Amino acid sequence: MDTNLQKYRAFIGAVECGSFTRAAQRLHYSQSGISRMIGDLEREWGMALLQRGHAGVQLTAQGARLLPYAREVCRAHQQLQDQIEGINGLQTGLIRIGTFSSVATHWLPGIISRFQQDYPAIDYELLLGDYTEIEGWIAEGRVDCGFLRLPTRPEFETVPLQRDELLAVLPEDHPLAGCDCFPMRALCDSPFMLLEKGGRAEIAGIFERCHLTPNIHFTTWDDYAIMSMVESGLGISILPRLILQRVPYHIAIKRLEVPAYREIGLALRSRKTAPLAVRRFLEYLQYRPDIR
Repeated sequence: MDTNLQKYRAFIGAVECGSFTRAAQRLHYSQSGISRMIGDLEREWGMALLQRGHAGVQLTAQGARLLPYAREVCRAHQQLQDQIEGINGLQTGLIRIGTFSSVATHWLPGIISRFQQDYPAIDYELLLGDYTEIEGWIAEGRVDCGFLRLPTRPEFETVPLQRDELLAVLPEDHPLAGCDCFPMRALCDSPFMLLEKGGRAEIAGIFERCHLTPNIHFTTWDDYAIMSMVESGLGISILPRLILQRVPYHIAIKRLEVPAYREIGLALRSRKTAPLAVRRFLEYLQYRPDIR
């Protein structure tokens, strides 16, 4: 959506809701995002639009004069979008998706392949990043939707998708390569390769819950770099089951003595205001392959 339209919607929402906080909840932004957009408008227009107070916000005289015009611009833009979608249907369109490597590798090809059977003219833009980067892209409007670990920011709408088990990964000649379940304390006996995605490491949380201190020798957010290091005998790691599908490396994969999981979901700012192609795309998430 055009940046100015986002600011107009923030202005209208703040007036109708009576506060930045409630407007943020309605529009699926952060409170600071609403405040910043309205502040930008006031600087661009050279006047105060709202009076801020402990009880909320109220229109200034200048804001009251301009509010109907802001509403008309937003209404006209929505009518334009409705007409475009009505003419084109899903004959054209672009879906921008934020994703991390395991979803891009093992889920998206199946989902997009099935979607293209029905909508062959839709194009795609994939941005690969970590959890924090993807959240930022969604909030900024850089992508239409993104795959994330849940929970995510409260202002997003989410679609829970899969509970993905975390597994121990070790060299094939490791002394415990033949065990049924990898002992938690043994995670501290070898150099550890830490998979860290955007400062929100579910793997670091495993050690905290079990009161363990790993011997971390290598930290990255690249799953395949971890597997290559483990295959070379440089240490052990914990990786999600999803990335361990069709593994091209010679490594041993074991369930943990204390099971651990990550919750994967899709997030977007608002299903209601998402482009038609994105809303249809959500219906095809069911065609992702099962995690085995």
